[in-house]
Amino acid sequence: MRAPDMLGALRERRFRLLWLGQSTSALGDALVPVALAFAVLGLPGGSASDLGLVFAAQVLPLVTFILVGGVWADRLPRQIVMLTSDAVRGAVHATIAALLLTGAAQLWHLIALIAVYGAAEAFFRPAQSGLTPSTVSPERLQQANALLGFSASSANVLGPAVAGVIVAFGSAGLAFAIDAGTFAVSAVSLSLLRVAPAARAASESFLHELRLGWRDFTSRTWLWVEVAWATVFIFLALAPYLVLGPVVAKQSLGGAGAWAAILTGFGVGELAGGVLALRWKPERPLLAISALTLLTAPTFALLALRAPVALIVAAQLGAGLSMGFYGAVWTTTMQQHVPPDRISRVSAYDWLGSLAFLPLGFALAGPVSGAIGVSTTLWIGAGVTVVSTFAVLAVRDVRELRRADEAPAPAATMAADA
Repeated sequence: MRAPDMLGALRERRFRLLWLGQSTSALGDALVPVALAFAVLGLPGGSASDLGLVFAAQVLPLVTFILVGGVWADRLPRQIVMLTSDAVRGAVHATIAALLLTGAAQLWHLIALIAVYGAAEAFFRPAQSGLTPSTVSPERLQQANALLGFSASSANVLGPAVAGVIVAFGSAGLAFAIDAGTFAVSAVSLSLLRVAPAARAASESFLHELRLGWRDFTSRTWLWVEVAWATVFIFLALAPYLVLGPVVAKQSLGGAGAWAAILTGFGVGELAGGVLALRWKPERPLLAISALTLLTAPTFALLALRAPVALIVAAQLGAGLSMGFYGAVWTTTMQQHVPPDRISRVSAYDWLGSLAFLPLGFALAGPVSGAIGVSTTLWIGAGVTVVSTFAVLAVRDVRELRRADEAPAPAATMAADA
């Protein structure tokens, strides 16, 4: 595929508007983890435990409200849902910026505001999953998702370095102020976007629509099997890795620089995965992405062995490639095979399965590794990854599901570009 063809989705005005807004917002969001960490630790008496409380304050409302967000994103115009979420999240970060810049911030301020942010994010994510197919022609849907993922991956590589400079020469509050501005850019792009209203079923009670989404989710074996895999992988492999990786780096690999190199390796690999998704549309998408997830296992094993940093970084390149490709192809597959009027709530079940056990995985990683050892915990993560992936590949519906990018476009995609 020639480079211009790889970027063909950007020639479609509706998707170009969506991409510009979301790419700008993603770069702003990538500033926040570093800025938030220094903001919390810079408070009087700020500690790692305080930082954990703030992180949990974002994840728990996200998990709690994600299904609610999915139902409302199918009930209401998805642009409106996303615009409202952008307005709330932008206001939250503007408030945090003001508190930090004036020296008035206290821990409870950050916890409360970040909780509001997490709740608003729970409405945005399912709405975005449902809106993207309305902005691009069906044959370019995977390309569109890959471009959105590529932007997010690029932001995750650049953002921490930029945030470090901003915090070092300015303040954490300035980083939050910049991110608040990026939400305004996202809101403007969404307000300029013109798509035809998606066809919607007759309005039913909230619980009925939630049950309908559950029925859609559980009736597709390939869907719930993949989400179940993600739940197990994140809980037993990814969460312990994220907690214990810095510990191994500090004790055996040379410290923070080694851990930064390892994370950067993943980010670069993720970018490569996005490029692969722009070029390759596998005929059996779930077979391809499931097989590629085996590339994540070597990182856990090499960390357990305290291997040289260069080897771990090389493994992370493969892991990042697999996850970057997975994200684009998986999102596209759901959008192609789930009815347009139900995709947001089904996507919400996907997000719930992915995130529900992440806080528990973070909380248990330390005590479990203390009881059985850091290396053993990481070896378990590697083993779980391999065994669970082969279990998924044994499911016929996963192996044989075909891509559907030649299917007729839903009504919402048929509106002419303004």
